[in-house]
Amino acid sequence: MRFEFTKMHGLGNDFIVIDAINQDITLDPQQIRTIANRHTGVGCDQLLLVERPHNTALDFRYRIFNADGGEVEQCGNGARCFSLFVHEKGLSSSDNLKVETSGGIIEIQRSSNGLIRVNMGIPQLEPDKIPFKVSKQAIQYPLEGTNPTIIMGVVSMGNPHAVTLVDDIDTTPVERLGSLIESHLAFPQHVNAGFMQVITPSHIRLRVYERGAGETLACGTGACAAVVWGRLLGKLESEVRVSLRGGDLIINWSGEHEPVYMSGPATRVFEGQIEL
Repeated sequence: MRFEFTKMHGLGNDFIVIDAINQDITLDPQQIRTIANRHTGVGCDQLLLVERPHNTALDFRYRIFNADGGEVEQCGNGARCFSLFVHEKGLSSSDNLKVETSGGIIEIQRSSNGLIRVNMGIPQLEPDKIPFKVSKQAIQYPLEGTNPTIIMGVVSMGNPHAVTLVDDIDTTPVERLGSLIESHLAFPQHVNAGFMQVITPSHIRLRVYERGAGETLACGTGACAAVVWGRLLGKLESEVRVSLRGGDLIINWSGEHEPVYMSGPATRVFEGQIEL
């Protein structure tokens, strides 16, 4: 099987994007792992498949696979790369798209300043729907069995995130703590682990250890989840600049029962073909 792909990134969070509308593509987890391998394949954090929607009232469907081959529900940086991809490939000329993902419907808007704004939907805080095994809902939770005890907020942005406040993200052992949190038994579908340092009420720094991928240079849904939790704690304003290792995102959230908006860039790196 030979097919074309595009390598893209959003603030260094990199993707292989594949047109599965005009190409007959079926990939199993091992093939995805082969493509994502940075030594023997193309290399990426996630692979995105662009498909026709199941709901004809929508513009597209896109599916998201981590480097380990597992399918996940949502990806904010991927959504921006998806938008740039469908425009550059001539699949759509609209600046406003409604897109189906496993995590729900998202809306994407291309701005005149080159940034792409994504309506990421209303954050989910109910533990059973995240899913997160805990007796009752709260703003922050202790993670059982950790020493010292990790205190975190848990938010789903279509995919689950556990966010922890830290004094300095540069000295935080993200690899060790991220792996511990990601695979904790309290998260039956595993979880993305975010580490947030509050600089001012309108600026945070963030590192994210993504399930199935490890630490990435940027995570759009992680940025959204961190701002939601920071707002619930009373530490952040409604518009926040989130500085990730790959660059900055602007996140807007006016409060509970309202959607989160994410704005940021997307970049095409190169085109290619691969044979499996």
